[in-house]
Amino acid sequence: MSYQSPIPWFDEFMGVAYRYYDLRMNVIPLFSNRKEPLSLWHDVIHWWVDPSIKIRFLEMAKKYWFILGADSQKPGTNLSFFKELPKSENYTRFKNGYGGEAYLRLGVYTKKVLNDVKKDALCDCGHESQDHDEGDNDVCLYNKCDCKKFSSFQINLFKKKKIITDIKFLEEKDVKSDSLVWNCINVNKYSKS
Repeated sequence: MSYQSPIPWFDEFMGVAYRYYDLRMNVIPLFSNRKEPLSLWHDVIHWWVDPSIKIRFLEMAKKYWFILGADSQKPGTNLSFFKELPKSENYTRFKNGYGGEAYLRLGVYTKKVLNDVKKDALCDCGHESQDHDEGDNDVCLYNKCDCKKFSSFQINLFKKKKIITDIKFLEEKDVKSDSLVWNCINVNKYSKS
């Protein structure tokens, strides 16, 4: 049986980052280029009414569904977001410390190589860029490190943000009790099986 959703669903973003150092924690859907999130903010999220924004985290054993939606002042351009993601330390930290509210922001995730970063930038191996040999394929110079090539990333956050106060962490048994989650799961999980 196919289920039709009154709201289109969007999952063409890379994942979700969490930031802890603002007045409120941040939930940040990440994109690989700058143009798409700017367009989404302008066309969709800008029109969302802050008190109506909902984030749902549907938890499974080792993963969770990130589900985001809202009422819009321009219903014709509305869109809801979802992504199935692996549980992580950052996700758990957000869950334990968000305090009932968060900022929604968008961001751009960019991979960096040795030539793109400053000397004190950290590689994915945990060592600074200056500890990698520029002449030998950027291999890490630490004897006990297996890193063969410097690799890092940068996240650029957009300044615009919305305040979210309707945040819930649900289990699969709770799906039918939340219309946003029920709609998302029926359209994006069960209809594609």
